[in-house]
Amino acid sequence: MNIIKYRKIPFFISGALFLTSVVLLFTIGLKAGIDFTGGSLLEVTFTEQRPTITEVSDALASLDLGEVQVQPSGDHGMILRLKFISEVEHQDILATLRDTFPVEHPAEVLPEVTINGGSEQGGKVAIETVEGATIMLNDTSIAQDAPAVIEERLETIGPTVSAHLKERALQIGLSVVIAIVVFIAYAFRRVSKPISSWKFGVTAVIALVHDVMIVVGMFVLLGYYLNVEVNIPFIVALLTILGYSVNDTIVVFDRIRENLIRMGYQKFEEVVNKGVNDTLMRSFNTSFTTLLVLSTLFFFGGETIKYFALALIAGIIVGTYSSIFLASPILIVWERWTHR
Repeated sequence: MNIIKYRKIPFFISGALFLTSVVLLFTIGLKAGIDFTGGSLLEVTFTEQRPTITEVSDALASLDLGEVQVQPSGDHGMILRLKFISEVEHQDILATLRDTFPVEHPAEVLPEVTINGGSEQGGKVAIETVEGATIMLNDTSIAQDAPAVIEERLETIGPTVSAHLKERALQIGLSVVIAIVVFIAYAFRRVSKPISSWKFGVTAVIALVHDVMIVVGMFVLLGYYLNVEVNIPFIVALLTILGYSVNDTIVVFDRIRENLIRMGYQKFEEVVNKGVNDTLMRSFNTSFTTLLVLSTLFFFGGETIKYFALALIAGIIVGTYSSIFLASPILIVWERWTHR
């Protein structure tokens, strides 16, 4: 397959997708989640058997609260992290949870008790949970209808990803890019003709930026049309895409390096094309098996990892494409420009 010969087609496709993603990012922007904007934290305790994370998320879906992060707390509790909510929304959440997960075991009013020799009207409510534990409630007014969901606390929380952390992340990202270029230049030091070894590193970085930007552009559209928010899992997905993409690109470049040492550089275009074809099936097979796992997570996994898996699916597809159809042809174009 002469991939290098028809390089203008992937160049056009990649250029169009990249420019579109950049325009979308700077005109619409990503829809930031509570990890970046802050919000409210509501902790509740279930007097009955605690529902699953998916069941709680589904119950609150009708309230139009945006992204709600649900995590277990202790044996009976749940912590909800969501956008800043009003008192009306606060009460709607509690009412929805109590309606969706009602009391199945009726409350029992304890008899009159004696404390320090004196009598006291009992009135305490004992609720026996499914696990056999007993929860005591002091309010006698709820003796006949004890709630299945008890509010523990409501707090306002700041953003997990602060401005300082964003600045540090950019600095670290720039350092990683420089490290990639230096590492590849060192690893390819025996290759100096017809293109310098450091140019392999720069080309790999160009492919990385291309891959990440297209995934970002896709999530800009998802946020605009489907209200998909980006949080820390999205950042983790981008970092994973970076690692996967640079690994795939280096595998292709390494085969090109071996062919250059063995076959010479007189027919550079043919050597590059052979290197790409030698690793073609390896790239497809590796990506296909990875996509099988990620597709399973996307379709059958929980709601909390659905878009994390989708970001990885898109990143791996784009990364495999760029390592084959973009990175190696860029070397050819760069070599031709050098000898003009």
